Formats: sequence, C-alpha cells, structure tokens
Amino acid sequence: QVQLVESGGGLVQPGGSLRLSCAASRTIFSIFFMGWYRQAPGKQRELVATIASGGNTNYADSVKGRFTISRDNAKNTIYLQMNSLKPEDTAVYVCRAGLSTPTWGQGIQVTVSS
Repeated sequence: QVQLVESGGGLVQPGGSLRLSCAASRTIFSIFFMGWYRQAPGKQRELVATIASGGNTNYADSVKGRFTISRDNAKNTIYLQMNSLKPEDTAVYVCRAGLSTPTWGQGIQVTVSS
C-alpha cells in the first residue's frame, strides 16, 4: 500500500502563499484519484482539491481561483499551490490517494495569521 508524506506547511501572513507537497512511496501513475483535504479545529474534514490521473481537477468553492492542485507522476508527488491565503484557510491539510479504499497522509499544519 502506498504511503504518503506531506511537507511545505507552516505559518504565513494573510495574503501570502505556500506550496504543499505530498510524496508517495511508490508510483502514482496508476492511482486515478488523489487530492487534498483539510480539517480545522472543531470542524469536519473537507475537500480542498482533487486531481485525476488524466489531469482533471476539482476545487472547493472556497479555494477556487486561489489554490492550484497538480501532480508530477515522474516524482510520485502531488502539489497544492496556495495563494492569497486567508485566516480561514488555517487547518491541518491531509493528502489522499485512491477513491474506494483511500490512503491518507499524516497531515501538515497550515496557519494563516498576522
């Protein structure tokens, strides 16, 4: 089973940018569905963005136009470029691989605060 490791989180001021990475332990070429989710304190986990093996993407309304998901099959990695960050983007961001029997990463903290 694939293992996922997120990196790139941290503290950023409102309006700033971060790029999250999710590195897989094996090839992701055959993994149809991969994505980013997030969970803020006291809230349920929510979808942020997903990307299919063919490159089709889907975004939560709250991040459309600010976040971009991408995948690099050669590096077995997916990315989440986050621009114009807002305090409400503060959450633990978690990477997911697979649809019916997903694998999850351990999560990484993103804090947007002045």
